[in-house]
Amino acid sequence: MKKIKTTYEYGQNISVKNANLWYGDFHALKDIDVEIPGRQVTAFIGPSGCGKSTFLKCFNRMNDLVEGCKIEGKFYVGDIDIYGKVDINQLRKNVGMVFQKPNPFPMSVFDNIAYGARTFGITKHADLDEIVEKSLRQAAMWDELKDRLGKSALGLSGGQQKQRLCIARSLAANPKILLMDEPMSALDPISTGKIEELMEELKKDITIVIVTHNMQQATRIADKTAFFLLGELVEYGNTDDIFTSPKDERTERYITGRFG
Repeated sequence: MKKIKTTYEYGQNISVKNANLWYGDFHALKDIDVEIPGRQVTAFIGPSGCGKSTFLKCFNRMNDLVEGCKIEGKFYVGDIDIYGKVDINQLRKNVGMVFQKPNPFPMSVFDNIAYGARTFGITKHADLDEIVEKSLRQAAMWDELKDRLGKSALGLSGGQQKQRLCIARSLAANPKILLMDEPMSALDPISTGKIEELMEELKKDITIVIVTHNMQQATRIADKTAFFLLGELVEYGNTDDIFTSPKDERTERYITGRFG
């Protein structure tokens, strides 16, 4: 299969040093240092408005789109300083993102998946066919969609199908890292279970960072867990350690439901 060329060779780990972020005068992220390992699932937990999603979006510079946003500190994907002189499109190809609400494009299933590959110059139909099939197989959707590739993606049934399509679309760009911002918050338990199984399979090749409000989900899927509170990274470590023997009292209060 023809590979999408990249300008930089991105690694699969994320390293952040002394990160601070402001929205205008509001100090949303405060002095964050973290090392996120490659080919594992890392979960960000914490109450609403604590900075989880804001921090996640720093990794592919989605916050660049927010007016009045100011960021300080160092953010590395592998050895590359992503706030240095980088091609933003190349960064977002390597660091893909799945949002809370499924957002299929108003085009066919095939064109949704092939969109990123075409953006990066792949035009041969045989190459696109292979990318689409591989991506849908990775997302465990090939069998159910192989006869519907020409139909509108907006006609897919239910949030689970549409969300898995969006995951497949992100995978088509062959990312090194996949960011997921509460991707299962609107799904039923069976659909959630299917996507959790998919994540377990994907982490063999891809680093996954997920924001979740569901602490049971974090214990099921995450190798590492980070607890955020009021813009601070309170505690970070192996998921088992965070949930069985947290070092910070605030973490213990949150995971035992005594928070606030």
